[in-house]
Amino acid sequence: MSDADVVVVSVARTPFGRFEGALRDLDGPALGALAIDAGIARSGIAASAVDALYGGVGMIASAMLTPVRQAVLSSSLPETTPSATIDRACCSGMTAIGMGFRDIRLGEASVVVCGGFESLSRTPLLWPRQRARRLGDVCVEDPLLIRGRVVEQPIAVYTGEESIRRGVGRAAQDAWALESQQRYARAQADGYFDFERFAVEVPGPKGTSRWVTADESPRPDTSLEDLAKLKPVYGGKTVTAGNAPGLNDGAAFLVLCRRDFARANGLEALARIVDYAQVSGAPTSGTSTPATAIARLADRAGMDACGWDIIEINEAYAATPLVSTLALAGGDAAVAGRLRSRTNMHGGAVALGHPLGASGARIVMTLINGLRRRGGGRGVAAICGGFGQGDAMSITVE
Repeated sequence: MSDADVVVVSVARTPFGRFEGALRDLDGPALGALAIDAGIARSGIAASAVDALYGGVGMIASAMLTPVRQAVLSSSLPETTPSATIDRACCSGMTAIGMGFRDIRLGEASVVVCGGFESLSRTPLLWPRQRARRLGDVCVEDPLLIRGRVVEQPIAVYTGEESIRRGVGRAAQDAWALESQQRYARAQADGYFDFERFAVEVPGPKGTSRWVTADESPRPDTSLEDLAKLKPVYGGKTVTAGNAPGLNDGAAFLVLCRRDFARANGLEALARIVDYAQVSGAPTSGTSTPATAIARLADRAGMDACGWDIIEINEAYAATPLVSTLALAGGDAAVAGRLRSRTNMHGGAVALGHPLGASGARIVMTLINGLRRRGGGRGVAAICGGFGQGDAMSITVE
């Protein structure tokens, strides 16, 4: 242990809401402010002690100017708290933690709040400002189709093609989706997510309000037969509404500090952040970029890329952890199977949801929880981001 270690002293996330579900009336900064305040309150650190805040937002900057600054101004943090909005698509929340980690390692800060938020329910349609002709129809774009100029196909389509090319077909993806739902259901019944999740008050009819306490997306009654009946989306080959997450709303933030700050202030270090890596590859390589990022961390640590006690790989699609674990195993199906037994052990985004900017932070806190429950160990969390990006973060619990 070192006084300069970067440790996590609190985690907090909202329940993850369905598209146009319970959280639909709260915009991204409002959700972010709730998670920021919950994280600070759980840490026991005074808001005035926070040196900076980094927040990830994955979809068109939450349709507003500098949304993370707006979240800071809506939170208990002083208005003098510097902040930055991070956009690396689904990697954004983990990238935000990585930036805080680096600030503390470099001596630029002692306490940083990091995470992200998303309100896909409030993502607007895009109406073009310029038109070729003054008369005629207007083509309105929906960013929630999740495609871009660099690749003509929606991400769900090329993900299916990439997974087949790498030896992971539709049946395997459906089976993983079912396992994700079942693992989540067992963890939820055991109170596993109480460590990270807090209740959110939302507006009700006629001036009333109600509390949202649980994630909305899980489908514990899912069966392989039901999954097999679903057609692939956008005319693709493998990705369906059943083996991919829905569109979701939510926020997740962690409080990081130096170990000597935690000790001096009587704070419990929940975990130590060991290392962080960013990678990029071909625009359609997202199913394997988590493996690339994990392998980079393992190489830096001088360890076997398969040697982690617990692994979290964000289920952007069920294909993602399947392809990435197979890549980490060097194509060996038996080794990949052993890796998968300790990957997303408490369910993943297929079950609980994927608010783009929040998911990178969510999988880090879920990893910390798992390591603490097993009595310690080392783990890694990894996530892909749009058009070939990837992040990974290694964590140790003593």
